Amino acid sequence: MITTLTFRLARVGADLASLVALYDSAARWMQKSGIDQWKPGGKDEAHFRRRIAEGEVWLAEVGGEIAGAFELWWEDEPAWGPQPPEAGYVHRLMVDRGRAPAGTGRAMLAHVERRISESGRQWARLDCVSSNPRLRTYYEAAGYTVVGEQPFKEDNGGGSPYGVTLLEKRLAG
Repeated sequence: MITTLTFRLARVGADLASLVALYDSAARWMQKSGIDQWKPGGKDEAHFRRRIAEGEVWLAEVGGEIAGAFELWWEDEPAWGPQPPEAGYVHRLMVDRGRAPAGTGRAMLAHVERRISESGRQWARLDCVSSNPRLRTYYEAAGYTVVGEQPFKEDNGGGSPYGVTLLEKRLAG
């Protein structure tokens, strides 16, 4: 059986609670798996409302049900510093582990890479917390290359600075 993912932009109001629930579920899975990264309650509806207003939040659906989501930013100074407008920045790639078919994460990366390329930008960039080697390996297997470290990224939510690994992928186009 082939499962088809569809993508759509998240909407303020209708999708905010689902995004929070998806984030919290991913955070609980991380904690259960011994990954010290996201915390349940770490992102609320106000966060996703702001991300929808300032960038793009995409939902991946299977049969009309949300299977995953990600944020696409057009700049990311906290991690990358000031940059020319040559990249899109991927954040909060998350899947519903009970609903998402195998390969959903990669399909979401392919979708965001197409979106970035269609915008005329040549690079997909992301960062992952330095203490999560499994995630770094995942992104490297998807074609991303480590290009640096940012040891003191500031959390826009007022949390303590933390170290991230910077990765990027040159897009065809």
